[in-house]
Parts: sequence; structure tokens; C-alpha cells
Amino acid sequence: MANAKAWFEAARLRTLPLSVSGILVGSFYAFSQGMVNWSIFGFALLTTLGLQILSNFANDYGDGVKGTDNENRIGPQRAIQSGAITVKAMKKGIILTSLLTLGAAIALIYLSFGKDNLVYSLFFFFLGLAAIAAAIKYTVGKSAYGYRGLGDLFVFIFFGLVSVLGCYFLFSKELDILILLPAISIGLLSVAVLNLNNMRDQVSDAMSGKNTLVVKLGAKRAKIYHYFIILTALFLTLLFAILYNFKPVQYLFLLAYIPFLLHIKTVSKNTVPRELDPELKKVALGTFLLSVLLSIVLQF
Repeated sequence: MANAKAWFEAARLRTLPLSVSGILVGSFYAFSQGMVNWSIFGFALLTTLGLQILSNFANDYGDGVKGTDNENRIGPQRAIQSGAITVKAMKKGIILTSLLTLGAAIALIYLSFGKDNLVYSLFFFFLGLAAIAAAIKYTVGKSAYGYRGLGDLFVFIFFGLVSVLGCYFLFSKELDILILLPAISIGLLSVAVLNLNNMRDQVSDAMSGKNTLVVKLGAKRAKIYHYFIILTALFLTLLFAILYNFKPVQYLFLLAYIPFLLHIKTVSKNTVPRELDPELKKVALGTFLLSVLLSIVLQF
């Protein structure tokens, strides 16, 4: 087995704040309605973190064995690419992480529904299996959907809709149409991170046969798409605040808009894809900041 440092690097800990953004919004929206359950919140976080780490391991494995992670790739060198972790060891890591994540998901389902809601329990169990499969199949296998330009859709569904709406349902056992707005927003901002990553790697991805949406759209239209998903996300979050009848002090969350607007300005001037790499962290942490501020002001 590779050393602990290699596994921590393969887990890509910097991606974890983004992955919990939807859980924060869904949970604290429920908390604002008096549905406080810290056990559900804790296991929802564990499940989501497990899915993100699983996705990172699988991405390292899939791109590594396909040769997509090569000398032409921009960004930090991956574990299999560098030889820090063997293909066999990474496969074992994926299996173990899948089992641990499934265990956390089962505990979460039991804490939420107990023995009395079999239909809900089965639905979320299969949703959990689908999330695990989606995390793995992004780059793994001949039918990897990330190589066919479908990564954006799956990120939107699982990091936005499922994360926010699904988490809220675990608390409330019902749907609330209003929370669909921040669910779409978090989903779109998560897609923005992936799109930015794909804009950075457009040339190397095209050479490796990884036909991301950016490769299909081209650089110019990918930028327009990037502006659209970020600005739509910001608009829908503001619309949510208006419809929820936020008090003036609750609009404190608008502070999180500043880094996104600065980011759009940077992208609009960019001509060298490699220089987009630092922007990945900015968008991911900006999304996390937005979710934290929104979660806080919902309690006012």
C-alpha cells in the first residue's frame, strides 16, 4: 500500500468543502423550520464526503488507466500517473470507500426513516447506490459518461438536486418547492467548478479522447456557458431570498457574490487555459462560503 500522504493527496481534500455545500443548505433550511436532528446532519455529511472521496479515487483510476493523465495535462500530478499508488491498490481503495460510503448511507436512511417508511427507505437506498455508481462511472469503464460530455448533468443532479432536496427530505419527509431554487444554484455552481476544470484541460482532454462538454462546445462557447451557469445560480439564490421574505440583515449572504463576480472578470480576460487553475479553488470555496452564509442567515 502507498503511504498515507499519497492517499490524502488522491482524496483531494480541497474538493471536500464544495461537496458539503448542498448538505449545509438542505439541513439548515430544515433547521430553520424547527426540524433539528444532528445525527441526520452528521451522517449526511459523512455520506457526501465518502461520495466525493470515492469520486476522486475513481477519477484518478479512470483517467490513469486510460492515459488521460499524461505529460500534457495541466494541474497537479495524480497518484496513478505519478506511480505513488498502483492501479491494484487504487482499485482496492475504491471498493473500500464504496462499502464505507454505503454503510454511512444505510445508517443515514435508518436514522431518518426508521422501520416505518419502507418505501422511502428503499428509494433512498437505491438513490445511494446510484450515487456510488455515478461517482465511479464518471471516468471508469468503456461507457464512462465523463468522456461523453455528460459530467455536467450528473454533477448538477447529485451535487445540487439530490444533495439539497434529498437532504431536506430526510428531515422533513416532504418536498418544499421553494428550496428547489438554492438546490439548482448549488448544482450550477458545482457544474461551474467542473466546467472550469474542463476549460483548463481542454487541449489535453481532446488529445486523449475525453469529449467533455468544453471539448464539444469549444473555448469561446464554453466561456459563455460558464458565465450563464454562474449568473443564473446567483440570480436564483437572490430570488429565493426575495420569495422567502428575507429581512435586510439576512442579505448578508450577498457578500459571497463578490468572489464570483471577480472570477467572471478573470475568466473573460483569460487567454491561457493553464492560468485558470487557481480559479478552481476560488469557485469551490466561493460556493462553500455562499452555502455557509445562506445557512447562517436562514436561522435569523
